[in-house]
Amino acid sequence: MNELAKKEVKVNEVLSQYDQVLVAFSGGIDSTLVLDSALKVLGHNKVTAVVANSELFTNEEFDKAVKLAKDLGANVKTVELNYLANDEIKHNTPASWYWMKKIFYQKLNELKAELNADVVLDGMIMDDNNDFRPGLRARDEEKAVSILQQADIYKKEVRKIAASRGLVNWNKVASCSVSSRFPYNTELTLKAIKRVMDSEAYLRGLGFLTVRVRVQDLVARIEVPVEQTVNLINQMQEINQRLKNFGFEYVTVDLQGFKSGRMNEVLSDNQKAALVG
Repeated sequence: MNELAKKEVKVNEVLSQYDQVLVAFSGGIDSTLVLDSALKVLGHNKVTAVVANSELFTNEEFDKAVKLAKDLGANVKTVELNYLANDEIKHNTPASWYWMKKIFYQKLNELKAELNADVVLDGMIMDDNNDFRPGLRARDEEKAVSILQQADIYKKEVRKIAASRGLVNWNKVASCSVSSRFPYNTELTLKAIKRVMDSEAYLRGLGFLTVRVRVQDLVARIEVPVEQTVNLINQMQEINQRLKNFGFEYVTVDLQGFKSGRMNEVLSDNQKAALVG
């Protein structure tokens, strides 16, 4: 048995300890692998996928996640989360990442009690331990379980397992809360959030599947992978006009290209350590 197969066995062993489980399901490949594994080990009547909708994620992502969970055969519960009611999140403080996860896990724990489930499972993987992830502290406080981490599984392995199972989103581009497009300690408004969501949806429609529209006041800074920058610039007039129509005054291109977690570069190691806990 190869190393990856051993890790899959470990996931199954962890799952077999439970009777009824909730899976925090985003539609991303990590939580999809968790959901698919739970369904295979426990059966469809023992697994509920919980999909959250909120101001900070697109309706498109929500709808796709619900459809995918149903296509996999899971029972699906949806929840609405009003993240902007939390002052830390509304003002996009560095602690907002902790509070988003805290609110999410607390909501899932309420459902767990209602449905008499044993545990809340999430899609955290080993790569998450090497990044700035205050949500890990919220997970531990709320006693959610990351079965992929328990099996020592990394992103590249998630994609390999998912591809071997024929999961349709095995190479899906990762998404993230739209709050990551704004500098820390700036107020998030529904108008500003919509401006970003509309801009990114438009750019994805042009074929830039990995894209971020970072915001500084009314300046849009577009990030795409470096190899796609020339293609972006070749369409600059159309793109410039469309983003201005969405409400930006200036539109720029980040010559460093796309980089996940760019906003966290302003945080010191001490600040990160304090938030992760």
